[in-house]
Amino acid sequence: MTSSPITTLHSRDNAFVKELRRLSQDSTAYRKQGRVWLEGDHLCRAVLERGMRPAIAVFSESFWPSVPAEWAQAAHKIIVLSDALFADISGLESPARMGYLLDLPPAAPLQPGVATVVLDRVQDAGNVGSILRSAAAFGFRQVVALKGSAALWAPKVLRAGMGAHFALALTEGVGLDALQSLDLPLLVTSSHAGDFLHRSRLPWPCAWVLGHEGQGVSPEIEALASGRIRIAQPGGEESLNVAAAAAICLHASGALSS
Repeated sequence: MTSSPITTLHSRDNAFVKELRRLSQDSTAYRKQGRVWLEGDHLCRAVLERGMRPAIAVFSESFWPSVPAEWAQAAHKIIVLSDALFADISGLESPARMGYLLDLPPAAPLQPGVATVVLDRVQDAGNVGSILRSAAAFGFRQVVALKGSAALWAPKVLRAGMGAHFALALTEGVGLDALQSLDLPLLVTSSHAGDFLHRSRLPWPCAWVLGHEGQGVSPEIEALASGRIRIAQPGGEESLNVAAAAAICLHASGALSS
């Protein structure tokens, strides 16, 4: 099936297994190891579709005999884990049967003039992953996570992003000074103030700033903003989930680019 070297592991005390477990269950372990763990065939396909080659492919023992050749041949090395061991390292309630270890892509330098999404202390992994999906879908090519935001390559963010990571230039852990180099009008979202989205003349390209789930966008960033935008809510709810608000705002902007 493949000329890549194959190793079968059954011990949970194996050094590789311990590292894989940390990557799967610790949201920031990738920063130390320089690799990310992609569990499940959907994320693995997304990597291959972008022409990227994983360092190591990991398969459960029961799945290994039926693994499609292209999935096995894509990696430099293959590890086969016993089913019990794969379940032990998995971060999922229902463990997948495969995953890839991918070298962490280098941090992208900020690109001025490129449509951008800025995360200002957005902390829920599911929200961050969903925002990345919307950004990729609606024509934004760059995402900047300010200090205090969820780790962009955390396992839960990767799963919620559903492959969007590999369509975006991602930068994380930067300060407010980074926003100046974007050379774009900044639009901040607000629950109760600013212009209504459906009445606004939105600039393109632009940078949308999405704020903390409870506190919103920081006053320091609001002071830099070109516009404050709110979404009409005739149903009377207090506010929208930040990922839902992002999808609405990014779609409205993305329509201008088509």
